[in-house]
Amino acid sequence: MHLALAPMAGITDQVFRGLCFEKGCDLATTEMVSAQGFLTAPKDRNAYRFLLARQENEGPLAVQIFGSVPEHMEMAAARLSEMGLFCAIDINMGCPAQKVVGGQSGSALMKDIPLAAEIVKRCVRASLLPVTVKMRIGWDEESINAVEFAKAVTDAGAAALTVHGRTRKQQYSGKANWEEIAKVREAVSVPVTANGDIWDAASALECAKVTGCASLAIGRGALGNPWLFREIKAAFNGEAYEKPPFEEIMETALRHGREMIAWKGEKSGMLEMRKHLGWYVTGQRGVAKLRTRLNLATSLSEVEQLLATLLRRETEE
Repeated sequence: MHLALAPMAGITDQVFRGLCFEKGCDLATTEMVSAQGFLTAPKDRNAYRFLLARQENEGPLAVQIFGSVPEHMEMAAARLSEMGLFCAIDINMGCPAQKVVGGQSGSALMKDIPLAAEIVKRCVRASLLPVTVKMRIGWDEESINAVEFAKAVTDAGAAALTVHGRTRKQQYSGKANWEEIAKVREAVSVPVTANGDIWDAASALECAKVTGCASLAIGRGALGNPWLFREIKAAFNGEAYEKPPFEEIMETALRHGREMIAWKGEKSGMLEMRKHLGWYVTGQRGVAKLRTRLNLATSLSEVEQLLATLLRRETEE
């Protein structure tokens, strides 16, 4: 089973991706990059420098772009493919965020199939790399058009698809419709990756069974748990899996923080780490109070003291 780390804005940066690769991830994708912003921003602007950064310990990495102007998407695909950092150009046609769909990008493109196909066609023409598409199953329950959409973008040249089994209206609520993903897989000749509601080995096995997909994309299930890739692979290989001890989880959280601070500096690094630290300690007793204190921490030394206290409490019980 091929396992990918699904792109998540503000989360799947080079540090987090590196941890996931170490623990069994086969492919990752950058956070979303605005095609227009990339083309017009100063070359030394930190926002795009950070978005496009990658570590030596990362495996195959696709770069994801979004936009609704074919010319911008075409030029961005050309420039990014020439950088020599990525294995594919992934077009986001699934993001449900209002600030993205408000510009007719992301999942809004599922309402305009001709425009989506034109964007793919232009990117394929301009890119030195394969072009892939991340999509949803439709805009809302009344307009599920995943099969029609998938056929159009693959006819335009998309080399692979990742399908999130929810509509845009659902955002991330309700259940992912894996049956619709199966319909897409059956309708197109390119590889299809299933995405949505893969939280553990059991859900991964069930998703693969229902969709028939040989590739799964893991999103929110990996938050605070990059070991999920290892767990899922063990299940597919019929191997035993032991969850990491709490001490290893805390050590990984601190390593994550150190690498983030080394990359972005303590102030920015700590701001980025707060959400991750909350995810790492989820499920532990007294986590609500601890999360509040972690969110107020301004240095890694404070975090180390808080996690050391939590670790002592867990090991003494």
